[in-house]
Amino acid sequence: MTQFVTAPDGVRIAYEVAGEGDPVVLIHGFAAGRVQNWKTPGWYETLDGAGYQVIALDCRGHGESDKPHDLKFYGHDVIARDVLAVMDAAGASTAHVMGYSMGGFIAMHLLLENPERIRKVVIGGVGASYLDRTAAVDAVSDPERREVTAAGLLEPDKSKITNKTARDFREFADQPGKDRLALAACMRADRKSFTAEQLSHSMRPVLVVCGENDALTGPPGPLAAAFTDGRAVTVPKRDHMTTVGDKVHKQAVLKFFVE
Repeated sequence: MTQFVTAPDGVRIAYEVAGEGDPVVLIHGFAAGRVQNWKTPGWYETLDGAGYQVIALDCRGHGESDKPHDLKFYGHDVIARDVLAVMDAAGASTAHVMGYSMGGFIAMHLLLENPERIRKVVIGGVGASYLDRTAAVDAVSDPERREVTAAGLLEPDKSKITNKTARDFREFADQPGKDRLALAACMRADRKSFTAEQLSHSMRPVLVVCGENDALTGPPGPLAAAFTDGRAVTVPKRDHMTTVGDKVHKQAVLKFFVE
């Protein structure tokens, strides 16, 4: 059942809680939502079946949450505060945190800025390109590529979009129920990136998972190596979109949580 918490700036954030046990907070990727990113690929069932409680939110601009069009309402620091507000509303003082793609960026932000709320972190769909923009062909960590993607979201005639990554994101954002203006603002908003040295200061266990064929992320190893307690898993023959629900991904996460 959908519940809502209101952020300090008045934006309503949708979330739901499923199951019982140690809480796992799920943060979805850009232009997706909690249902598309986590529920439909079977993560609710997987985590609940393993004895965990799912706390899944729709990030602002996505799903059932409010969708303002001004980029001042976005940014990773703002979305991270929304996650903490959802945790508070769900009664989770601490939790495992699992993010995919954009959600992985948010998970890292929480890990570095609010480590007292975090047990273990799974960073999916973010890899070597986080630290080195040349490590992936279509690295969305590159501000210029993000701007091209945002422009594609706003282009009235999508046949004019020539960049493949921008075209793929536009097709994804054109799905029913999505707001391209809100998503463009989210893509253009400020995001804080951490250096390898800053990441090394975290003492929490971290699992980095990427698809073997993910052109947006590159391999997971270099990012995992930046953490004091980091490990990497590569999902064979999967790309950015198909890694999320893969059984290798799920098995790696369940193993990581009990180690």
